[in-house]
Amino acid sequence: MEKRTVFGADASAGSHLLCSPVAFEPSRSPFVKERIDVLYQGDSVSAIARQLPGLQLSGSTFKVIFVKKNDLEPPHNIEYAGQRAIERELGASIAGTADVHKPDHTFGVVTVGGRWYFGRYRKAEPVWLHHMKKPHSYSIALPTRIARAIVNIAVPDPQAAIRAIDPCCGIGTVLVEALSMGIAITGRDINPLAVRGARANIASFGLTGEVALGSIADIEASYDAAIVDMPYNRVTRISPEEQLSILHHTRRIANKAVIVTTGDIDEQVTGAGFAIRDRCAVRKGAFSRHILICT
Repeated sequence: MEKRTVFGADASAGSHLLCSPVAFEPSRSPFVKERIDVLYQGDSVSAIARQLPGLQLSGSTFKVIFVKKNDLEPPHNIEYAGQRAIERELGASIAGTADVHKPDHTFGVVTVGGRWYFGRYRKAEPVWLHHMKKPHSYSIALPTRIARAIVNIAVPDPQAAIRAIDPCCGIGTVLVEALSMGIAITGRDINPLAVRGARANIASFGLTGEVALGSIADIEASYDAAIVDMPYNRVTRISPEEQLSILHHTRRIANKAVIVTTGDIDEQVTGAGFAIRDRCAVRKGAFSRHILICT
């Protein structure tokens, strides 16, 4: 669902590769591993090599990486020796000094759909893994990588000046992920222990964000997007009427909502005035979380 939301409907196929005009920062998603900003393309490696003399590096160093993710099927797979040969062929065509250890520029080459693509290579940094080491946590909190993907679903473009809110923020798992991507998000919770934990978690990563103590019913401001992980379990058990109240207030304060729930609340979601635009389920054993995009 993150893939569909960020890149569009054409991204719904199950391929591990995606050609897109969207310049998505790979470190934003735990499911994106690398990116090539395409400079040249052709029907063969040789066709790419013929274009590379035009690449201007102004005396800086470089290296070329053969990207292992591709759509080649056996027996057309390119093994280790062939990958290194392609890197050498392309590197020999670049006017510059190769440096495999600390290059000024890293370029990648990959084949997709019978064509070859060459461009600046960017590898994702697993930021979300670092955020797993929060000083405060709940066993029922959203997994960090799922929280990061949900933030991308709620705010596909962090440069779009979107104002977001997590009105049931708990210990701030979603807030940490959003703030680390530069997204303007506010947190809120009715539990003072959770609010203190969220504030401490945010500060522990050198981030700055507002976390208020109070009910969603008290919010008067309007937001472009809301992320609502509906309270559940024996500690935070709420009635269907309370769930509906949260949904009504979410509809009141936000144009779009990403709602996370452990049960079927479709009737309540539509009863609150939302339309469900997309959905998916995340399962771990017998436990499932349902993620709904609502407008």
